[in-house]
Order: sequence, then structure tokens, then C-alpha cells
Amino acid sequence: MKQWVTLLKKEMLELARNFKWVWVPLTFILIAVKEPLTLYYLPQIIDSIGGLPEGAVIELPVPSAGEALAAALSQYNTLGVLIIVFIAMGTIAGERKSGVAGLILVKPVSYTGFVTAKWASLMILIWLSYFLGYFLSWYYVGVLFEFIPFSDFLQSFFVYGIWLTLIITIVILFNTFIKSPGAVGFFTIGAIVILTLVSNSLSHVLEWSPALLFAYTNSFFIGGHFPDELLPSIIVSVIIIIFSMFASIAIFKRRELA
Repeated sequence: MKQWVTLLKKEMLELARNFKWVWVPLTFILIAVKEPLTLYYLPQIIDSIGGLPEGAVIELPVPSAGEALAAALSQYNTLGVLIIVFIAMGTIAGERKSGVAGLILVKPVSYTGFVTAKWASLMILIWLSYFLGYFLSWYYVGVLFEFIPFSDFLQSFFVYGIWLTLIITIVILFNTFIKSPGAVGFFTIGAIVILTLVSNSLSHVLEWSPALLFAYTNSFFIGGHFPDELLPSIIVSVIIIIFSMFASIAIFKRRELA
């Protein structure tokens, strides 16, 4: 356990040296806060651009607080996912390519500890950034539109966080058998896009798909409750996360020993 904590501290220090503890939370905050502000001030923005006939009146439907918060969350489903893949695609692949991983593993360091420490450090960074951005978005939605119960905020936060956790785990999995960080990012994004498109197209069949967690969170904001398919989706997500972690460790050990 002491060795694992040392590895985790090493990863946290590496994130600090790359200033990821600064720019990743700030980016997540900007992504989430931008959407409610844009929705609220959209008529003024359109009016300031000009080009409308004289006397024209801009009347846009005012979104509900739930719709505004769902719009903020949708930014994480696009830009947020890209950021996660970008910062994680070289986590193990970069060290394998440069030979750093081999130098570390020459010492009595377990493969399990090596992989899980990297996964845990990314989890801490992403979940902290995600919470800060989403919380400030919830606050601004409350100030500009209407406050959503904090319990609803927490439920949606943890449900969608499972999807982000799955993405982190998938990136780590690709890291273990691909040495090029660019290729890791390419294949991860490709897998996520395919999974999302197939799940949305066959949502009536793949109701348990983890890619539908975002849609279920949207349903919660609009309808006031999660659909019955949420629990199977969470269970499948957790199973895939656990299986992917075991697979990551096994593949990484086999590759390094070879």
C-alpha cells in the first residue's frame, strides 16, 4: 500500500509539473459556465450583432432551469470528452515509448500498482475539475433562471460522472497496448463515437448502454425523474470499468514482460 501511495504521489506531482491542476479545472469551469450565460443573454447578443430589420423584436423562448443545466452538461459530452482523451492519451503510452515505464518497473514495482496509480490520479483530476465546473454552472443557472434542488444536482453529477469514469478507463486500456499517444487518442475517440452513435440509433434495444447515461440525465432534468433503464446502464458501466481495469493490468504486464 505504501508503494502504491508513493506511485500516486509521483503521478500527482507530474500533473502539477504540467500545470494540469490549473488549466484542466479552469477549462472545465469555462465550458460549463459559458452555456447558461449564453442562453440567458442570447437575445442581447443577437441584438448587438445587428443586421435585423428596423423595429424587429427578438422573442426567444426562455429555457427552463433544467434545460439550461442540461445544455451545460452537454458541453462535457463533447468538449469535456475531448479534453479527457487529450490529457490521458499519453499517460502510459508516452512512458512506454520513451522507456520511462521500463525504468520504473525494473524496481520492485507491481504492474497493478503502476496502472491503478495512473488511473486514480486521472480520476482525482477529472472528478475535481468536473465538480467545480458543474457546481458553478448549477449556481449560475440558479442565479439567472431558477435554483434546481441540490439533491437533483448531486444525482445528475454522479450519474454522468460514471460515463466520464468509463471514458478515463477506456483511455487507460488503449494506453496499455498502443505505444503512440496519438494513436491512443484516435482509437479512443473512435470507440466512443461508434458506441454513442450505435447506442443512440438503437436506444430501444441497447437501453443498458453506458453511452445513454447522458440521455438519461437529460430525461431527469426535463421529466423530473430518471427512466427505469438507468440502473441496468449503471450496472453495465461498472462491469465494463472493472473488466477494463483488469484487462489493462493483464495486457500491460504481458507487453512489458515480452
